[in-house]
Amino acid sequence: MQAHEPIQRIAVYPGSFDPVTLGHLDIIHRAAKQYDRLVVAVLNNMSKKPLFSVEERKALLSEVTSDLPNVEIDSFRDLLVRYMRSKNAQVIVRGIRSVTDFEYELQLASTNQHLDDGIETVFMMTNPKYSYLSSSIVKEIAQFNGNVQDLVPPAVGRAMSEKFNSV
Repeated sequence: MQAHEPIQRIAVYPGSFDPVTLGHLDIIHRAAKQYDRLVVAVLNNMSKKPLFSVEERKALLSEVTSDLPNVEIDSFRDLLVRYMRSKNAQVIVRGIRSVTDFEYELQLASTNQHLDDGIETVFMMTNPKYSYLSSSIVKEIAQFNGNVQDLVPPAVGRAMSEKFNSV
């Protein structure tokens, strides 16, 4: 009789991460404790004009998650459920800041469930100290030389400063 290898619990945390904030990082750390492998997947959204390229966002995410051995950084530009299948992932992790987020995320989760009923979405409540935080707000503050040190990891703050000071 052969011993079966345990099934790996793989989750994907998708997002634009432009830039990655301390709120994102909080969700990444918490989700990494819950799953054997967490894939942080940068969405290549062609309809948005990002501050950082996909490769820059992946590099920053790799740097700020280097202490988490079960976290993999990747990118995709396909349907999320198709990407999930390619990673043999069973769970989508989404952070929720507010009721407004929940309504939007519920619609996405229901659509993904319709497309593939083998994939579950798990909502993680954002730590209250980051509930107001969004990448858009961070970019606006940094664009006007505001202090973002309490909003993003130091490496991201430096990268944002370089971007806005080179314009």
